[in-house]
Amino acid sequence: MKLTFWGATRQVSGSMFLLEFDDEYRVLIDCGTDLERERNEETPKSEYGIFPFDPTLINLIILTHAHIDHSGQIPNLYKEGFEGQVLCTKATMELAEILLLDSATLNQKKFKAINDSKKRSKKRKDVDSKDLYLERHVKEAIDNFVPIPFDERFRFKDGGFLTFYPAGHLLGAAHVYLEFLENDEKKTICFSGDVGRKDYPLLVDPYPIPQADYLVIETTYGDRHHISKNKPEDLLGNIIQRACIDIPGRLIIPSFSVGRTQAMLYTLNRLYTNRGFTPIKVFTDSPLGKASTRIYEKNVRLMNKEARDFKEENESLFDFENLVYLESNQASKAVSNHSEPCIIISASGMVTGGRIEHHIQANISNPYATILMVGYASENTLGWKLLNGERKELNIGGQKLPVNATIEKVDVFSGHGDLDDLIDFVKTQDKIITKNIFLVHGELHTMQNFKNTLTEIGYNQVVIPEKGQTFEI
Repeated sequence: MKLTFWGATRQVSGSMFLLEFDDEYRVLIDCGTDLERERNEETPKSEYGIFPFDPTLINLIILTHAHIDHSGQIPNLYKEGFEGQVLCTKATMELAEILLLDSATLNQKKFKAINDSKKRSKKRKDVDSKDLYLERHVKEAIDNFVPIPFDERFRFKDGGFLTFYPAGHLLGAAHVYLEFLENDEKKTICFSGDVGRKDYPLLVDPYPIPQADYLVIETTYGDRHHISKNKPEDLLGNIIQRACIDIPGRLIIPSFSVGRTQAMLYTLNRLYTNRGFTPIKVFTDSPLGKASTRIYEKNVRLMNKEARDFKEENESLFDFENLVYLESNQASKAVSNHSEPCIIISASGMVTGGRIEHHIQANISNPYATILMVGYASENTLGWKLLNGERKELNIGGQKLPVNATIEKVDVFSGHGDLDDLIDFVKTQDKIITKNIFLVHGELHTMQNFKNTLTEIGYNQVVIPEKGQTFEI
């Protein structure tokens, strides 16, 4: 059997791993959008377009979780001739649908911009839009998703079995554990997906996995520890006290719509319910965030005991006094005129597009405003600049604006496990039995540091694959 690494190799995004069995059955584990490729328009395409292999030869997709860097190219695979099914958990299927439909809406706008530019200039070089799928492609894909429960051993081919184990990180996220027989020899391989962290709001801790011959593990935080040690409620409560109560100010929180926003709303609900905070007006400014919150609310059985108990006692995980969902762009912009202390939660978390850019632009020069960064931001994004001290003056929306707002940051809402969590995950595996540990989904220097850490504790067969590299397993 062959394992080829087609994505998330020596970079964070674009998870895509191809298993080719001796009987020519081919399984793709994740089919994610490569954000690095999207930022580099000169990246060459293969004879199969955006895929480095023939999509018509793939028999099955196994999806670890719904985030776009793991699921975002699934509609394109169908568009290019894939006819198989997608196996994932039910919650992953539900979240993937709204995320992919959101991407299709953005693609429709890109199509319009491309067509408008062609009309304005006939001499303009054609823009390649083959990788821009639309709503009909998403619906075709979702019709072929097959939900598989956690902890259920499922036969996906003759002699091949799949089990999903909860990974934390995101609702429905799974570690993928595969067992198969080849030449009368049993082999096992685990794909970690994104490893969650312990004691995260709403989500269960990552489950330990059975012993595997081969392990493919993400390394996003493979060389660092989370800094914030206090409970989410304590940290967020102290910031709200400073930003909205001690002074009549406003708190702006850039937050990803799926996962991070739900953790924020749940924590705010606990603060208002259990700590006696006066409910300050909270504006949630993301239609996608509202849709994903509904999916979280109906999947309480997948959450940790604390969340399940809170739901039973208080009826709702996320709904509380003075919570307002903003639907239209007009309503979003009108919040700038709100004169009372308030909290605004809006996407995207890295401040790259979305309504959050307007809120940052409107408040960056306000000394009574606080901007709270709650997660990772890629280099050179506006979020990265806020996190890394470029705070005297920022260019936002074509305007140079002085930074008078207070900038704060916490990492307690990051859904990724840190170095200790990743080590704990690897330690479920016997140093002698495990033949190879493959490191993916991280920056190269992070992978190298994590490899050194694993070697120091006795795991010697650690590999950092290159894109397109194939291994016989």
